[in-house]
Amino acid sequence: MMRVLHLSAPLSPASGGPYESIRYLTGGLADAGASVSVAMPFDTVSRSHHGDWRADMSSEGRILFPPLGWSPDFARRVLAENADVLHTHGLWQHPSWVALGWKRRWQRPHVVSVRGMLEPWAWEHRAWKKRPMWRMLERRNLESAALLHATSGQEAQSFRDRGLKVPIAIIPNGVELPERWERNAEPTPGKKTMLFLSRIHPKKGLPLLLEAWAKVRPDGWDLKIVGPDEGGHRKELEKQVAALGLAADVSFQDAVRGKDAKGSLFREASLFVLPTHSENFGIAVAEAMAHGLPVIATHGAPWQLLETERCGWWVPVSVEGLAAALEDATRLPSDMLLEMGAKGRAVVAERFGWDGIARQFIDCYRWLSGQGPKPDVVIQ
Repeated sequence: MMRVLHLSAPLSPASGGPYESIRYLTGGLADAGASVSVAMPFDTVSRSHHGDWRADMSSEGRILFPPLGWSPDFARRVLAENADVLHTHGLWQHPSWVALGWKRRWQRPHVVSVRGMLEPWAWEHRAWKKRPMWRMLERRNLESAALLHATSGQEAQSFRDRGLKVPIAIIPNGVELPERWERNAEPTPGKKTMLFLSRIHPKKGLPLLLEAWAKVRPDGWDLKIVGPDEGGHRKELEKQVAALGLAADVSFQDAVRGKDAKGSLFREASLFVLPTHSENFGIAVAEAMAHGLPVIATHGAPWQLLETERCGWWVPVSVEGLAAALEDATRLPSDMLLEMGAKGRAVVAERFGWDGIARQFIDCYRWLSGQGPKPDVVIQ
């Protein structure tokens, strides 16, 4: 049985996509026959969500280390974990330091899921903090890894742009297909809703969206912005809404938890939008598609298939690009939006199921351990 140790910084629903993707990936790996250990300390933010991970990691062969925080004792416990492969998630934090020590001790393969943290926007954001860490730690950590994980070809190119020559596995994140997904032509009679459901963070491009919305002002449509506020960005956006005179058709809502609450938001919407500057994957897009919603996304997210599969719009990261998509999408009749949404759900069902993604990772782990051939998802 392949023994895999996963290590991450503290996570909670406010962490966005990584919180869901790491939970479902580790669960899928265990369901596929791997022995999965998860080492993740819990800070004051994520401690209240300890039960979520307990529930996911409760079956035989899955381990969750207790909430010790980043401490010498925690590091010692991780370094003592005898696994065939170490798989870390993210950069710039303690997992990278621990990974270097684990590799020195065990001389076994290390896989890194970078989680979008080398994308151009992320690379430049707070560069004054990241450049010293890159020179001191992260370049060494990544160059000594056996495999880097990218969720798209776009993210893989970001690794090469940073000068990294390590093999790369291009494996997308997965998404759960909801059992309830049937859509009404008009969920809210007389009014249609465009939904944004993600972190309210400058990276997500919401100021551009609001400018575009003010240019188009689609008749009979509301824009609902839902998600956890980061760094007071929501207050900045609310001021922009007031300045643009959009208070009548733009609303904000705090983050929601749980599949039922998120599912209700998707079912009440007719379109989904992600105007992001930078995503390595953009799990919110896949979730919206899984619920049968057509999607508007920017080139900051690797979702060209929205156009190739005719289930949405993929536009430049600009007010003009978003405005053109809004103009087109909000003028389509309801039956055409439903048809596009059904195509998107079919794409997700075919390409982004967690069981298939878990099997691809296991094939990579086996290859790194000398137990199988190089998988087709690996580029060198």
